[in-house]
Amino acid sequence: MHFTSEKSLDAGVTERGFTLGETSGILWTPAAASPSAPVPLILMGQPGGFGMRRMYPRLVARARNSAAYGFASVCIEPPGAGERAALPGAEQARADLRTALARGERPGEDVVDRLILPLVDRAVPEWQSTLDELLVLPEIGERVGFSGGVIAIGVRLAAVDPRIVAAGLFAGSYVPRETMAEARRVTIPLHVLLQWDDEGNDRQMALDLFDAFASTEKTLYANMGGHTGVPPFAGEDAVRFFARHLGTAGD
Repeated sequence: MHFTSEKSLDAGVTERGFTLGETSGILWTPAAASPSAPVPLILMGQPGGFGMRRMYPRLVARARNSAAYGFASVCIEPPGAGERAALPGAEQARADLRTALARGERPGEDVVDRLILPLVDRAVPEWQSTLDELLVLPEIGERVGFSGGVIAIGVRLAAVDPRIVAAGLFAGSYVPRETMAEARRVTIPLHVLLQWDDEGNDRQMALDLFDAFASTEKTLYANMGGHTGVPPFAGEDAVRFFARHLGTAGD
């Protein structure tokens, strides 16, 4: 990992850009972070296909909110987004998805698999490599959470990486059959956000996924409204979930 930039934000938050192989990312650490008081880390997922530059205002707002609770946050450029090469078959899968939705049909399982699984297959190892590097930093503690989407990425990370001890997931994308199976292996505490009228999401699929999780502590947090209508207080509730399960600096 190579840090390529550093700047100070308000409230003592430090923002550092980095590269790791083909991946670039941003790490935010609160003023409280130090080798004597390492802080928990939140992996910030984001929608596929948009890229960090476009998502930056939302990402930095989430990072500031997390820093106020004593957490570091990190995001990485998703596969196929920003200046990264498109994933093979992604454009055709998106076109097939749009065609099905325009006809008022439920997208076929094959379409969802072709759209989501290549992204998951690339993103999860990149997240794990990023985590390998960040956990070496003395100001970063061992407790890690995943927050956001794509939900299939969060589910696989929670299923395969024991370093993830809590996850706040956004049910805002279609779910492959493989993800449903992986959910049955997830046992960590979960906070799942669902926009009830999300025009780009299959509500029943999201409910089925929630039911599939094996976690004994899982909360479904549903709000009225579409994909972009998440109320501001939903973020506060999510970060309080992480405060319960990750603690704060030096705990």
